[in-house]
Formats: sequence, C-alpha cells, structure tokens
Amino acid sequence: MPKPTVAIVGRPNVGKSTIFNRIVGERISIVEDVPGVTRDRIYSSGEWLNQYFNIIDTGGIEISDAPFMTQIREQAEIAIDEADVIIFMTNGREGLTSADEEVAKILYRSKKPVVVAVNKVDNPDMRDTLYDFYALGFGEPIPISGSHGLGLGDLLDFVIENFPKDEEEEYDEDIIKFSLIGRPNVGKSSLVNALLGEDRVIVSDIAGTTRDAIDTPYSYDGKDYVIIDTAGMRKKGKVYETTEKYSVLRALRAIERSDVVLVVINGEEGIIEQDKKIAGYAHEAGRAIVIVVNKWDAVEKDEKTMKEFEQKIRDHFLFLDYAPIVFLSAKTKKRVHTLIPKIDMASENHSMRVVTTVLNDVIMDAVAMNPTPTDKGQRLKIYYATQVAVKPPTFVIFVNDPELLHFSYKRFLENRIRDAFGFEGTPIKLIARPRK
Repeated sequence: MPKPTVAIVGRPNVGKSTIFNRIVGERISIVEDVPGVTRDRIYSSGEWLNQYFNIIDTGGIEISDAPFMTQIREQAEIAIDEADVIIFMTNGREGLTSADEEVAKILYRSKKPVVVAVNKVDNPDMRDTLYDFYALGFGEPIPISGSHGLGLGDLLDFVIENFPKDEEEEYDEDIIKFSLIGRPNVGKSSLVNALLGEDRVIVSDIAGTTRDAIDTPYSYDGKDYVIIDTAGMRKKGKVYETTEKYSVLRALRAIERSDVVLVVINGEEGIIEQDKKIAGYAHEAGRAIVIVVNKWDAVEKDEKTMKEFEQKIRDHFLFLDYAPIVFLSAKTKKRVHTLIPKIDMASENHSMRVVTTVLNDVIMDAVAMNPTPTDKGQRLKIYYATQVAVKPPTFVIFVNDPELLHFSYKRFLENRIRDAFGFEGTPIKLIARPRK
C-alpha cells in the first residue's frame, strides 16, 4: 500500500520548515547520489517507529501578490487535498491568534485527522499557554520545540495513530498495474483514451483504492491490466495550475501503487526540468519505467529525428539509461500498439530472479576483467553476491569493507549484471555488506 502523507500547515513564521527538517532529519529517504536526478524540497520522506510516510512542507509554497489570508487559505486547501494526516503548527510564545482560528475553520471542515503542535514551548513554565489551543477543537495540543527538538516523539506518536489502516490489495498478483505520470498537457489522458479505444477516460471507483485515484481495468490480447491515471487525481483550480510543483505530489501515490510507470514526455515541446523531477521520483521508488514520447505526429522529422531525440533523452535522463523509449501519438493512435509489449517486458524484468551461482560467475568474471579498487592501501575484496528481493531486483554483495565499494565500481558491476541478464525497464539495487 502507498505510504501515508503528512502535511504541515499553519500561518507564517510558526516554525513549519524547522519542524519539517527535524522530522526528516537523518530518516530522510532521498535518491542515491546519481547524476541527473533533481529534487523538490517541498516533499520528502520520514519514518517513526518503523512507519514510513511522505511529508509536505507547505511553508515552501510560493504564492506571490496575494492577500495574507488568501495565502493561508491556499496553503491549507492544498494540504487538505494531499494529506492523510495534518500537523497544524502554532506558536506558543504568541498564543492563539485570529489567523490560527481561520486555519482551524478550514481544517475542521476537511474532516481529516488534525494534530495541533504548539511550537516554541522551550521550558515547562510555558505549558500553561497550551490551554488556549484546546479551543481549536482538535483535541490535546502537543507542546514541541523545533529549535531544541523537544516533543517531536510525542507529536509523531499522535500522527501515526491517525494513519489510515492498511487495506488488502484489491488486484490479483498477475495483473500489471501501470500509471502515467508527467507534467500537465503532455497527453496522459489522451493516451489512456487511445489505449481504451474510447473518447473519454472510463473511471472505476474500486473500493480500497487510494482516495481519488482513477483505476481503470483494461484488457489487451487476453491479458488483464489496471491503468492508474494521475490526470484527474486532484481537483482543478487556480492554485494547482500556478503551482506546478504539485504535479509531482499528485503523481506520488500513483507511482507507489504501480508495477510499471510510464513517464510521458511532450515530443512537440521537448524535455524540461519538471520532466526530470517527476521521473526521478519513479526511479527513487524502484518502479519499472517506460519513457513515452507523445505527440510525435506533431514533430517535423526526417530519418534522423527519432534517433536524435532518443539521444537527448539519454543525455537528460542519465539515471534512466535502463528504460526503453516508445515514440507514439495518442491523437492519431500511431505506434500505440508498441506500448503494451514494453510494459510487459519491464514488468517481467522487474520481477526477475537470477540463480546465485550464475550471478557469482558474472561478478567474478567482472572482477577478473576490471580488478577491484584500492583506497589508502586497502583493496576491496568481493566474496560473493546473492539476490535478496524483486520489484526492483536487489542484490547484496558481501565484501571486506563496504566503504571500499565506491560508486564508480558499483556502477561497473551493475552494468556487467545488466549485460548478463538484461533487466531492461527496471532499476536494480546493489547493496554492499561486510562478510560476518
């Protein structure tokens, strides 16, 4: 099931970003240092008591030329749309304000779990200030101090108590779930319609699916799939249209529920930074990926155009060198038939297991071809490797010292594994551990 989402909301200058950074802290789950992956600071991941969750810092929303209360309202409404649980940040030194009460009215109407955090309560003498915040109507206020890190454990205890209960997966194991992600106007909904052969997206509200996701059962050549369409996942509105970074947030739940993610690019407009951000989250989540260049009918081309565009994609998406690329037109349906075979292949490779003895033969041959590096007089020794997981394929390599397995040599080993077994369409993970 997808990770729950927590949003931190409140009026300006109550310490939202400080608490965001404290919660993320050392528990942050951001992509490894791979060239080409860009990050969006508004969203990250956290963990408390083995409960993993997404977290949104609404303090990072940039809305200019708007009245003070409009800013508060817009921030709160975005958080309401995206969150499973809301942390309502207030300032204990300033006490309850009318701006706090305005935020409370919006949150109260949302009928979503709200935990009130009273920040800047740095010593026990200030706890009398908590009583005013009971008037907000959300239960017990939690005293915290962002600057000193006090009370965060109690706050997170309350937060995880309000997470949605896990629900059983509603689809059979052999049904491939794939989602379409991409910035606005790349043609995601048009591509869904082209696949379905309909003039509109046919929605199916299946019990147990994540809030507003649109799940569409789909069959092709006797095989069943589920299309998770992100295009209609959240309400339309001026804030969303002018705050493009939230297209990333709307795609996250769909990515987490998918086996295969289609990263859709507008072939007519080319590649922009937002494409890389969105694709980066699919890569970080370890999903199988197919890159889809849509609107190819609108591109003036000759015999070199497709190859040149493919090279541009490889140059921009260095971290997706394993992903196949499909050029098509949802509007004319040209080459749409080439998409499903690539989805099947990516899904199959995402679940592939390799025999341990064959894997170790490949690793030893790689070491013989390119000896392990040395660092400060110590040479990396690789003893053996084994596959420990699928979706994505994950390998543990037992070595004398994990610090000696540098990124460049790990990349070399990954390439040798890909040469031997394929794994097109799926990321693979290599983890170094000391031999006990």
